[in-house]
Amino acid sequence: MAGKDLLQPTDDEAIRLAKTIIRTARHGTIATLDPASGAPIATRVSVSSDFDGAPLLLISKLAAHYPALAADPRCSLLLGEPRKGDPMAHARITIAARAQFIARDTPEHARLAARHLSHQPKARLYAGLGDFNFVRLEPLSASLNGGFGRAYAFTAEQLLSNPDADLAAAEAGALEHMNDDHAEAVSNYARHFCGAPTGPWTLTGIDADGMIIAWGDDVRRIAFDTPLAVPQDMHQTLVQMARTARMALSA
Repeated sequence: MAGKDLLQPTDDEAIRLAKTIIRTARHGTIATLDPASGAPIATRVSVSSDFDGAPLLLISKLAAHYPALAADPRCSLLLGEPRKGDPMAHARITIAARAQFIARDTPEHARLAARHLSHQPKARLYAGLGDFNFVRLEPLSASLNGGFGRAYAFTAEQLLSNPDADLAAAEAGALEHMNDDHAEAVSNYARHFCGAPTGPWTLTGIDADGMIIAWGDDVRRIAFDTPLAVPQDMHQTLVQMARTARMALSA
Protein backbone atom coordinates (compact mmCIF):
# COMPACT_ATOMS: atom_id res chain seq x y z
CA MET A 1 0.00 0.00 0.00
CA ALA A 2 2.88 2.37 0.67
CA GLY A 3 3.93 2.24 -2.97
CA LYS A 4 0.41 2.99 -4.16
CA ASP A 5 0.24 5.99 -1.84
CA LEU A 6 3.10 7.57 -3.79
CA LEU A 7 1.04 7.63 -6.99
CA GLN A 8 -0.89 10.73 -7.97
CA PRO A 9 -4.40 10.50 -9.45
CA THR A 10 -4.16 9.99 -13.22
CA ASP A 11 -5.93 13.16 -14.30
CA ASP A 12 -6.30 14.88 -17.68
CA GLU A 13 -3.04 16.80 -17.23
CA ALA A 14 -1.07 13.60 -16.62
CA ILE A 15 -2.68 11.91 -19.63
CA ARG A 16 -1.84 14.88 -21.82
CA LEU A 17 1.79 14.82 -20.64
CA ALA A 18 2.08 11.08 -21.28
CA LYS A 19 0.68 11.40 -24.79
CA THR A 20 2.96 14.35 -25.51
CA ILE A 21 6.05 12.33 -24.57
CA ILE A 22 4.96 9.37 -26.69
CA ARG A 23 3.91 11.40 -29.73
CA THR A 24 7.01 13.61 -29.84
CA ALA A 25 9.62 10.92 -29.13
CA ARG A 26 11.98 10.02 -31.93
CA HIS A 27 14.07 7.56 -29.95
CA GLY A 28 13.79 5.50 -26.80
CA THR A 29 15.23 2.53 -24.92
CA ILE A 30 13.60 -0.87 -25.26
CA ALA A 31 14.11 -3.64 -22.71
CA THR A 32 13.78 -7.21 -23.97
CA LEU A 33 14.80 -10.71 -22.88
CA ASP A 34 17.81 -12.32 -24.51
CA PRO A 35 16.59 -15.57 -26.12
CA ALA A 36 19.84 -17.41 -25.35
CA SER A 37 20.42 -16.46 -21.71
CA GLY A 38 17.06 -15.07 -20.62
CA ALA A 39 18.86 -12.03 -19.25
CA PRO A 40 17.36 -8.57 -19.78
CA ILE A 41 18.95 -6.38 -22.43
CA ALA A 42 18.33 -2.70 -23.18
CA THR A 43 18.94 -1.04 -26.54
CA ARG A 44 18.15 2.24 -28.25
CA VAL A 45 15.43 2.25 -30.90
CA SER A 46 13.92 4.65 -33.41
CA VAL A 47 10.35 5.49 -32.37
CA SER A 48 7.17 6.95 -33.84
CA SER A 49 3.53 6.23 -32.96
CA ASP A 50 0.53 4.67 -34.63
CA PHE A 51 -2.64 6.74 -35.06
CA ASP A 52 -3.99 5.52 -31.72
CA GLY A 53 -0.71 6.28 -29.95
CA ALA A 54 0.79 2.78 -29.75
CA PRO A 55 4.58 3.04 -30.13
CA LEU A 56 5.92 2.05 -33.53
CA LEU A 57 9.47 0.83 -34.12
CA LEU A 58 11.51 0.26 -37.28
CA ILE A 59 14.11 -2.37 -36.43
CA SER A 60 16.75 -4.36 -38.27
CA LYS A 61 17.22 -8.11 -38.02
CA LEU A 62 20.84 -7.31 -37.11
CA ALA A 63 19.74 -5.56 -33.89
CA ALA A 64 19.91 -7.50 -30.62
CA HIS A 65 16.28 -6.73 -29.84
CA TYR A 66 14.98 -8.22 -33.11
CA PRO A 67 15.52 -11.92 -32.23
CA ALA A 68 14.61 -11.13 -28.62
CA LEU A 69 11.18 -9.78 -29.60
CA ALA A 70 10.68 -12.57 -32.14
CA ALA A 71 11.25 -15.15 -29.39
CA ASP A 72 9.33 -13.34 -26.64
CA PRO A 73 7.15 -10.32 -27.47
CA ARG A 74 7.15 -9.02 -23.88
CA CYS A 75 9.03 -5.76 -23.57
CA SER A 76 9.06 -2.31 -22.03
CA LEU A 77 9.88 1.00 -23.68
CA LEU A 78 11.35 4.05 -21.93
CA LEU A 79 10.64 7.43 -23.54
CA GLY A 80 11.50 10.94 -22.43
CA GLU A 81 14.10 13.48 -23.45
CA PRO A 82 16.66 14.34 -20.72
CA ARG A 83 17.18 18.05 -21.25
CA LYS A 84 19.42 20.57 -19.49
CA GLY A 85 20.11 20.12 -15.81
CA ASP A 86 19.33 17.04 -13.73
CA PRO A 87 18.01 14.34 -16.08
CA MET A 88 16.00 12.85 -13.21
CA ALA A 89 13.96 16.05 -13.00
CA HIS A 90 12.54 15.63 -16.50
CA ALA A 91 9.42 13.69 -17.44
CA ARG A 92 9.67 10.14 -18.77
CA ILE A 93 7.32 7.23 -19.30
CA THR A 94 7.85 3.46 -19.26
CA ILE A 95 5.38 1.42 -21.29
CA ALA A 96 4.90 -2.32 -20.74
CA ALA A 97 3.90 -3.87 -24.05
CA ARG A 98 3.79 -6.84 -26.39
CA ALA A 99 5.48 -6.58 -29.77
CA GLN A 100 3.56 -7.26 -32.96
CA PHE A 101 5.61 -7.68 -36.15
CA ILE A 102 3.93 -6.16 -39.21
CA ALA A 103 4.16 -8.24 -42.39
CA ARG A 104 5.67 -6.50 -45.39
CA ASP A 105 3.67 -5.98 -48.60
CA THR A 106 0.43 -5.43 -46.67
CA PRO A 107 -1.81 -2.35 -46.47
CA GLU A 108 -1.05 -2.12 -42.75
CA HIS A 109 2.69 -2.02 -43.45
CA ALA A 110 2.25 0.74 -46.04
CA ARG A 111 0.09 2.79 -43.66
CA LEU A 112 2.54 2.48 -40.79
CA ALA A 113 5.49 3.23 -43.06
CA ALA A 114 3.89 6.50 -44.16
CA ARG A 115 3.24 7.52 -40.56
CA HIS A 116 6.72 6.55 -39.36
CA LEU A 117 8.54 8.28 -42.20
CA SER A 118 6.55 11.48 -41.68
CA HIS A 119 7.85 11.52 -38.10
CA GLN A 120 11.28 10.10 -38.94
CA PRO A 121 12.20 11.50 -42.38
CA LYS A 122 15.84 10.37 -42.11
CA ALA A 123 14.64 6.75 -41.98
CA ARG A 124 13.82 6.93 -45.69
CA LEU A 125 17.47 6.02 -46.29
CA TYR A 126 16.99 2.48 -44.96
CA ALA A 127 13.27 1.81 -44.33
CA GLY A 128 12.93 -0.05 -47.63
CA LEU A 129 15.80 -2.44 -47.00
CA GLY A 130 14.77 -6.07 -46.69
CA ASP A 131 16.14 -6.63 -43.20
CA PHE A 132 14.04 -3.85 -41.61
CA ASN A 133 10.60 -4.48 -40.16
CA PHE A 134 7.94 -2.36 -38.51
CA VAL A 135 6.94 -3.49 -35.05
CA ARG A 136 3.90 -2.13 -33.23
CA LEU A 137 4.06 -2.25 -29.44
CA GLU A 138 0.65 -3.04 -27.97
CA PRO A 139 0.58 -1.22 -24.61
CA LEU A 140 -0.46 -3.17 -21.53
CA SER A 141 0.19 -0.54 -18.88
CA ALA A 142 2.50 2.39 -18.25
CA SER A 143 4.12 4.42 -15.50
CA LEU A 144 4.80 8.13 -15.87
CA ASN A 145 7.31 10.07 -13.84
CA GLY A 146 6.54 13.72 -14.47
CA GLY A 147 9.38 14.93 -12.25
CA PHE A 148 10.02 14.77 -8.52
CA GLY A 149 6.87 13.77 -6.62
CA ARG A 150 4.80 13.28 -9.77
CA ALA A 151 4.30 9.55 -10.37
CA TYR A 152 1.29 8.13 -12.23
CA ALA A 153 0.06 4.72 -13.35
CA PHE A 154 -1.82 4.22 -16.63
CA THR A 155 -3.96 1.53 -18.16
CA ALA A 156 -3.67 0.93 -21.90
CA GLU A 157 -7.07 2.57 -22.38
CA GLN A 158 -5.89 5.78 -20.71
CA LEU A 159 -2.79 5.85 -22.87
CA LEU A 160 -4.37 5.35 -26.28
CA SER A 161 -6.48 7.67 -28.45
CA ASN A 162 -9.52 7.06 -30.63
CA PRO A 163 -8.40 4.51 -33.29
CA ASP A 164 -11.30 5.23 -35.69
CA ALA A 165 -10.27 3.95 -39.14
CA ASP A 166 -12.08 6.69 -41.08
CA LEU A 167 -10.44 9.35 -38.96
CA ALA A 168 -7.03 7.74 -39.45
CA ALA A 169 -7.58 7.56 -43.22
CA ALA A 170 -8.16 11.33 -43.35
CA GLU A 171 -4.76 12.12 -41.83
CA ALA A 172 -2.54 11.71 -44.91
CA GLY A 173 -4.63 14.06 -47.06
CA ALA A 174 -4.81 16.65 -44.30
CA LEU A 175 -1.03 16.62 -43.82
CA GLU A 176 -0.37 17.00 -47.53
CA HIS A 177 -2.92 19.79 -47.90
CA MET A 178 -1.69 21.79 -44.91
CA ASN A 179 2.01 21.45 -45.72
CA ASP A 180 1.65 22.12 -49.45
CA ASP A 181 -1.01 24.83 -49.42
CA HIS A 182 -1.03 26.33 -45.92
CA ALA A 183 2.58 26.50 -44.74
CA GLU A 184 1.93 29.88 -43.13
CA ALA A 185 -0.90 28.42 -41.05
CA VAL A 186 1.38 25.60 -39.86
CA SER A 187 4.02 28.14 -38.84
CA ASN A 188 1.31 30.11 -37.04
CA TYR A 189 0.31 26.98 -35.13
CA ALA A 190 3.89 26.74 -33.86
CA ARG A 191 4.15 30.41 -32.97
CA HIS A 192 0.79 30.80 -31.25
CA PHE A 193 0.17 27.45 -29.57
CA CYS A 194 3.79 26.54 -28.74
CA GLY A 195 5.47 29.92 -28.42
CA ALA A 196 7.95 28.74 -31.06
CA PRO A 197 9.96 30.96 -33.41
CA THR A 198 8.91 31.62 -36.98
CA GLY A 199 10.35 29.01 -39.31
CA PRO A 200 9.67 26.24 -41.83
CA TRP A 201 7.56 24.12 -39.51
CA THR A 202 5.96 20.98 -40.95
CA LEU A 203 2.84 19.23 -39.79
CA THR A 204 4.00 15.63 -39.36
CA GLY A 205 1.08 13.94 -37.64
CA ILE A 206 -2.56 14.34 -36.66
CA ASP A 207 -4.48 12.07 -34.31
CA ALA A 208 -7.74 12.28 -32.41
CA ASP A 209 -6.21 14.24 -29.53
CA GLY A 210 -3.72 16.58 -31.19
CA MET A 211 -1.11 17.21 -33.84
CA ILE A 212 2.67 17.12 -34.18
CA ILE A 213 4.76 19.83 -35.83
CA ALA A 214 8.49 19.68 -36.49
CA TRP A 215 11.35 21.84 -37.67
CA GLY A 216 14.45 19.71 -37.99
CA ASP A 217 15.08 18.11 -34.61
CA ASP A 218 12.57 20.33 -32.81
CA VAL A 219 9.35 18.32 -32.42
CA ARG A 220 6.32 19.76 -30.62
CA ARG A 221 2.84 18.60 -29.66
CA ILE A 222 -0.33 20.71 -29.85
CA ALA A 223 -3.31 19.14 -28.05
CA PHE A 224 -6.84 19.75 -29.27
CA ASP A 225 -9.35 21.30 -26.88
CA THR A 226 -11.91 18.73 -28.03
CA PRO A 227 -10.93 15.26 -29.35
CA LEU A 228 -11.76 14.47 -32.96
CA ALA A 229 -14.51 11.92 -33.55
CA VAL A 230 -15.14 11.94 -37.33
CA PRO A 231 -13.09 13.08 -40.36
CA GLN A 232 -15.06 16.32 -40.66
CA ASP A 233 -13.82 17.27 -37.19
CA MET A 234 -10.25 17.23 -38.46
CA HIS A 235 -10.89 19.82 -41.16
CA GLN A 236 -12.99 22.05 -38.92
CA THR A 237 -10.48 21.94 -36.06
CA LEU A 238 -7.50 22.79 -38.27
CA VAL A 239 -9.38 25.68 -39.85
CA GLN A 240 -10.52 27.05 -36.51
CA MET A 241 -7.06 26.79 -34.97
CA ALA A 242 -5.52 28.49 -38.00
CA ARG A 243 -8.01 31.32 -37.63
CA THR A 244 -7.36 31.62 -33.88
CA ALA A 245 -3.58 31.70 -34.38
CA ARG A 246 -3.73 34.23 -37.21
CA MET A 247 -5.97 36.61 -35.27
CA ALA A 248 -3.86 36.37 -32.10
CA LEU A 249 -0.59 36.95 -33.95
CA SER A 250 -1.93 39.90 -35.90
CA ALA A 251 -3.42 41.60 -32.84
